[in-house]
Amino acid sequence: MEVTLDRTPPHPTLDVVIPVYNEESDLEGCVRRLHAHLATTPFSARITVADNASTDRTLAVARGLAETLPRVRVVHLEQKGRGRALNAVWRESDAEVVCYMDVDLSTDLNALMPLVAPLLSGHSDIAIGSRLSRSARVIRGTKREFISRGYNLLLRTAMHARFTDAQCGFKAIRTDVARRLLPHVEDTGWFFDTEMLVLAERVGLRIAEVPVDWIDDPDSKVDIVKTATEDLKGCWRVARALGNGDLPIAELRATMGRNRLDEPEVSGVPRGMIGHLVRFGIIGVASTIAFALLYLALHPLVGAQPANFLALLITAVLNTWANRAFTFGVRGREGAVGHQIQGIAIFLVGWAISALALYVLHADFPHADKHVDLAVLIGANLLATVVRFVSLRWVFGRHQQKESTA
Repeated sequence: MEVTLDRTPPHPTLDVVIPVYNEESDLEGCVRRLHAHLATTPFSARITVADNASTDRTLAVARGLAETLPRVRVVHLEQKGRGRALNAVWRESDAEVVCYMDVDLSTDLNALMPLVAPLLSGHSDIAIGSRLSRSARVIRGTKREFISRGYNLLLRTAMHARFTDAQCGFKAIRTDVARRLLPHVEDTGWFFDTEMLVLAERVGLRIAEVPVDWIDDPDSKVDIVKTATEDLKGCWRVARALGNGDLPIAELRATMGRNRLDEPEVSGVPRGMIGHLVRFGIIGVASTIAFALLYLALHPLVGAQPANFLALLITAVLNTWANRAFTFGVRGREGAVGHQIQGIAIFLVGWAISALALYVLHADFPHADKHVDLAVLIGANLLATVVRFVSLRWVFGRHQQKESTA
């Protein structure tokens, strides 16, 4: 990481980072507009342009701005990645609070003070702009709105997230918190925000949300499909790490987290039976799709009954792991093997139900093709799913009861 042209007085209160890649046409207008706004704030502030290995004149433009404007510096990174840039610059900053905003300045800058204030006061550890808050005013296309709301719904249901807008390009964090939290954030791209927020919530940090006025940039270079795909991969990686106990959540919570009160709801999904049903249903839909694809792939190779058994077995193992971590909130490796053994036992009951249904079908309609088989099996598996839910709730309920009395 190369830092150049830093004429800012040491230890500014706020360091605003603008991560850029090939933004030679938009960068100067953004920095000058932001620089003028920061001059009206009551605290000392610096602008850091973080160039992510641009191949156009972005770096030259940034250095020109740093030469002519006070409180502007340039950081050049040899590798691409918005998350990589933020992770590196935030952790090395000498400011009290660090924040970032996208170069298009889609967010109204009048939200900057409300964003930073709860961090400077010590009330909160992280602050994020929210385009999905009721009082936010947002202008953007239907496709982006649908994707954004769908993604955040996924985070609230599958990851138990409580924040409302993971991807708004308007966030701030106390620098001391960033130095301790960000070494555990792996993503170097657009999923960086989500991973940081999920980890922060698990650790027990307080996240303040600020409704923003936001206007979509029609010339945005973000590839929506690619970004959404990478986000889903990131969700899977983080969920697996949390489920396996690979992240030092307990250690970080002990040293960084705030005291947390039990809440009746998590992100609009109540705890207890209703919350379990919602998350179990989401995992069940994914498991059914996986079962159908596996069955259709295996049927020509091994026949109906073996294909049913193998597809059910594979999805049952994954289903038990997913429900253990997300539906019932059981973390870490302790008891994982025993839970899988119990899950296999539950699987055998479900398999018996589906095998019987398949046997009856073939006895009455011996020439039924694999698609009829699949329809009957899905119906039988709905009954098996009820049995599985009741059984898993009992298995993991006992585990949680033992932990609470230990």
